[in-house]
Amino acid sequence: MLELDGLHTHYGLSHVLQGISLTIEAGEVVLLCGRNGVGKTTVIKTIAGWVAPSSGSVRFDGIEIGGLTPDRICRLGIGLVPEDRRIFPGLTVEENIKLGFLQCPGRAAAQSRRALEETYERFPRLRERREQMGTTLSGGEQQMLAIARVLVGAPKFLLIDEPTEGLAPMIVDEIFTMIDSLRSEGITVLMVEQNVHRALDVSTRFYALERGQIIVQGSASSRADRDDLMKAITV
Repeated sequence: MLELDGLHTHYGLSHVLQGISLTIEAGEVVLLCGRNGVGKTTVIKTIAGWVAPSSGSVRFDGIEIGGLTPDRICRLGIGLVPEDRRIFPGLTVEENIKLGFLQCPGRAAAQSRRALEETYERFPRLRERREQMGTTLSGGEQQMLAIARVLVGAPKFLLIDEPTEGLAPMIVDEIFTMIDSLRSEGITVLMVEQNVHRALDVSTRFYALERGQIIVQGSASSRADRDDLMKAITV
């Protein structure tokens, strides 16, 4: 479903991604991990079109998307939940969610209403707070809102950057349960997450980065692969 081949990305003179190659199959939840500053978020931003690749290829469903604008990539079916959530001030919870309809222009109004109702069923706390300003929610509720805003647009592929950072343990449990449910629904996910042990429990495979390169990859269900991962990222 997604293939990166020899991907290089720069910020000015800083060579952040140095030949990243990976593949993600439909229906997988793949963890991208590593220490701070190794390029994980840059991988996410390059796929989403927020940063243009310097060279290499980004293919989604067989289409080259490297260098396309974020709106075109979004309309192909790639949804992004950014690390900083980007809840729009001055808008209610429901108005923030409805911005996700922009991912699927031309969808019938009845389908959008159904998608909104399904989103509230997934996140009942957001239904309770639908008239509340989005920026007044707690951190965990804002994370749910950021995810809901993307899911209401029915993406085929979801990019999630640090979904549990700074959240209380109870909310962390809810977020990982939700990600696990996405896998059971067939939504493909690429997730950046520092809580590696918990993230592996809801993932199918993993890639670990160091200095802009993949240093280890493997199956999340393999004890040997998990041991190799922990050795690689804790040295």
